Amino acid sequence: MAHFEKANSINEWLDQRIGINTIKRVMQTEYWIPKNINFLWAMGMVLAATFGLLLVSGIFLLMYYQPNTELAFDSVNYTIMTEVGYGWLWRHIHGVGASVVFLVIYIHMFTGIYYGSYKRGRELIWISGMLLFVLFSAEAFSGYMLPWGQMSYWAGMVITNLFSGGSLHADGLVEWIRGDYVPGQAFLGRFFMLHVLLMPLAIIGAIVFHFGTLRIPHVNNQDGEEIDFEESARLWKEGKRAESKVIPFSPVFLSKDVFVMGVYFILFFYLVFYHFEFAMDPVNFDPANGLKTPTHIYPEWYFLWSYEILRPFPTDPGLVAFGIAQVIFFLLPFLDRSPNVAPASRRGLFNFWFWALLIDMIVLTFMGKLPPEGIWSTIGLVAAITFFVLWIALPIITKLEKKL
Repeated sequence: MAHFEKANSINEWLDQRIGINTIKRVMQTEYWIPKNINFLWAMGMVLAATFGLLLVSGIFLLMYYQPNTELAFDSVNYTIMTEVGYGWLWRHIHGVGASVVFLVIYIHMFTGIYYGSYKRGRELIWISGMLLFVLFSAEAFSGYMLPWGQMSYWAGMVITNLFSGGSLHADGLVEWIRGDYVPGQAFLGRFFMLHVLLMPLAIIGAIVFHFGTLRIPHVNNQDGEEIDFEESARLWKEGKRAESKVIPFSPVFLSKDVFVMGVYFILFFYLVFYHFEFAMDPVNFDPANGLKTPTHIYPEWYFLWSYEILRPFPTDPGLVAFGIAQVIFFLLPFLDRSPNVAPASRRGLFNFWFWALLIDMIVLTFMGKLPPEGIWSTIGLVAAITFFVLWIALPIITKLEKKL
């Protein structure tokens, strides 16, 4: 009894100063979620939990990492992996998490596209989500530089060369980014700062903004049904829960999220302990050497689709295509001209468009890992052209779509 009285007094003290009960009511007990949603709606919480795990593991790695071109490689591959107790575990968690988090992002993104979660006043939800995708990409790229292995060095060289602008010859911009003519100490120091400070802060801010955009309007549902949230909330409060079409975020929906996260983390730690090698590029276990170029340079798997859009074209058209590919997803709410908010399976030609886009991006990802020669080069070119044809076709097929 004394324990509960103490908890109540603390709660009352906080409520008088920061309105803790109001925060709980607005963000939890009276934040209503549609009943008719599936486990895919838990991907946002899974993503947030994975980001938290990346932060914690990153802090442990930061204790022993040396942001110096002479020491970085050994600090990662020898000090952390062999001399620090359980250092190997934290590195595996961080490496697997950095890769798996993008799988979750892509699932979350294509779930939103399939169910039309970017429509009917939800444009800011989509745009803030895509902003998070860009920030996570920048965070992942900056982290890929830190082991200072061969692929770290040469991937950094190739990606920063994109800022030369082709025939614009903006070489001074490339040198400004690197802090030198080639990646070196200034380059490593800058990307270290981006990875451990600036990008995490930006991601945390974007996550808060993304959750804010989810509060009003309410999240979509798997049937695209327009729900009267006020009426359904009233029915729930009156105890008519079978008639209500919504559930409170906490504790009802949150318990479902926790279950999905439990299953996810079982799979996650299975990868950490038994199949971590998929997140560790073998080429990156050789120290960085500016005089020895790897036979085939490629980024991590989650960048391969956009990298393959760049490769098949000459320099200037390739840079333009690459730039468009990075921003086109932001425009999805405005390119989809259909009034329907429904699953793709009920939207005729849009259903074919969705699956064609998904398959095309998978093909681009596979082609990006292969050398650009022979039949692989041809398939990559066709897939890159198909990507843009699909986006050009989107406003046309959705404009012709009949209202459901």
